[in-house]
This record gives sequence, structure tokens and C-alpha cells, in this order.
Amino acid sequence: MSERKVLNKYYPPDFDPAKIPKLKLPKDRQYVVRLMAPFNMRCKTCGEYIYKGKKFNARKETVMNELYMGLPIFRFYIKCTRCLAEITFKTDPENTDYAMEHGATRNFQAEKLLEEEEKKITKDREEEELNNPMKVLENRTRDSKMEMEVLENLQELKELNQRQASVDFEGMLGTYKELEQRTKEQEKEEDERETREMLERALVKRLRDSDSDSDQDSESSSRPKKPSTDRPTDILTTDRLTDPQGLSVGGMKKAKVESWERSVGGLGGGGVLGTLVVRKKPTTSVPKPGTTVTPAGANTQTVSKAAATVPTEATKPITAQNGSSSLSLLGAYSDSDDSNNSE
Repeated sequence: MSERKVLNKYYPPDFDPAKIPKLKLPKDRQYVVRLMAPFNMRCKTCGEYIYKGKKFNARKETVMNELYMGLPIFRFYIKCTRCLAEITFKTDPENTDYAMEHGATRNFQAEKLLEEEEKKITKDREEEELNNPMKVLENRTRDSKMEMEVLENLQELKELNQRQASVDFEGMLGTYKELEQRTKEQEKEEDERETREMLERALVKRLRDSDSDSDQDSESSSRPKKPSTDRPTDILTTDRLTDPQGLSVGGMKKAKVESWERSVGGLGGGGVLGTLVVRKKPTTSVPKPGTTVTPAGANTQTVSKAAATVPTEATKPITAQNGSSSLSLLGAYSDSDDSNNSE
């Protein structure tokens, strides 16, 4: 399998290439090749148009006794697609093109002839000017004179058209330029105005933000800070008749609550648990003004000792309606005095 990729084969020492038989083929032999039509043509027999790029199975042969700078020239035979007439053309290496021989006519041949004629004139002129400086001067003078004549003729044609035409092209062009310039100025002004409005909006927004921040700071500074004394056990000592500012109904501040009352609560107070226990109110007798009530049949020493043992918080001064005199009564021990009297 590897031998099929070898480029050089083995030649034995007794190899003689002259012994290899050669095929005697004619030099003008023909080959079948696949090609496309090199240009547009029209068949002379039926008038069918054959366009450039149409594919054909053509016969190719080498033209005998024709060379261009050592390059051979080839001839191709094709058949018309409609009448099957034979059409031949050959290569033209001098012009890098193909030349039509017979069977059809080449379309757009006038353009090619004109180009060939221009090339021929240019070549002849270069040969004349090569060794004749006067000829160069004459040719330049003739060219400048021709250019001036062409410009004059063009100006005359423009004036004639302006006189006959009712449309002012120069005015239209000027109006268009003015309109375009005005449009550009308006766009520039609109861009500047939009930029200015955006800057003003940003400035107003910053001012508003700064004002709101200063208001919030002033409100927070003017507002007194309340200590956070909310605890889960405060519900035991809260008063139902107090307003949101922490004042009682009578306008007095409520008394300081002890820590043990917060945890346990006051049974006799007006809190939430105050309604569960009903306390018996003591019955007190208000004496007449100017008289002092003393228990009958009781010993003065016993009374003085009892009065001494009563704490100062239990003694409540009672004022008469006229406010002339105040009596110090032991209301909390009225029941005990009655029992002593009975004894």
C-alpha cells in the first residue's frame, strides 16, 4: 500500500528509454474539452443568441503554423444550441481575448473596434513624438485649443438651457443649501437646550434632596429621644387611663414603678390585673371641726403606742369642708378601736 505513494520508481541498470515504443499521433489532433462561451454571439444560420458563459462540449485543436511570441494558438469547435451549426473561434493572446472565425457574429463588436482604433492612434502619436520635438509642441497646442472649444460649447449649451427652461437650478441649489444650514443650526440649538434642561433638572433634584435631608435632621434633633423602656412585663403595671404622652387623666405624671411591681404587678392598682381583686374600703367617720375623737374606755398609753407603730404613709390628713382645721385620724385602725371599746 505504501508503494503507490512513491514518486520515484526503480529503474534497473539495463534500462534503455529508446526501446520504449512511441505513439505516432498527429500534431493537429483534436481533444474534447468542456468550456464556456467567451463572448456573446449570434448564429448566422438560425439567428439564435448564444450568451457569454454558456457551457459546451467543444473540440480543441492546435492551429498549425501560427504562433505569437512562441505561444501556440488553439481553435475550438462548438455547435449551435438550436440548429446544431458548427461555430469556430480561436484564442488571441496578443489582445488577451478570443477571435471569432466563422459560423456566428460577435455582439458588441463596435466597442472593441473603437478601443483598438484608439490604441492604434495613441501608438502612432507616441512614435511621431519620439524624435520630433516640434510635433510634441503642435500636439499640445492642438489639445489645449480643443479643450477651450469644448468648454465654450458647454457654456453655450448651459446658457441656452437656462433661457429655455423655466426652472432656476442655481436658485434651487442655493435654497437647498440655506435650508440645510438652517436645519443644522436648529438641531444644534435643540441639543444645547436639552443639555441645559438636563443640567437644571439635576440641580433642582440635588437641592430637593439636600432640603429633605436637612429637614429630617432638624426634625430628628428637635424631637426628644424617648428611652426604650418597653418590656414584656410592662403590661402588668400599665395604667388604662393614661394618655399617649405618659400623663395620667388628672395631668400628673404617674409614679415610678418598682422593678418587683413590673414582674409581679400591683393587685390594688388600676392595671390590667387590678380588676381581679376587690379591696374592702375602710369606713371612716369624719368628726366635727374643733373636736378630737378619742376611743372611749381605752388607755392612753395603748393608743399612743398604736399611733407610734402606725407608719407615716398610713396617716392621711383629712380636711373639713370649710378648710379651717385639719384632723389627724387613724382611719386604718378604726375597726381595731371599736373592738377595744367593746372589750
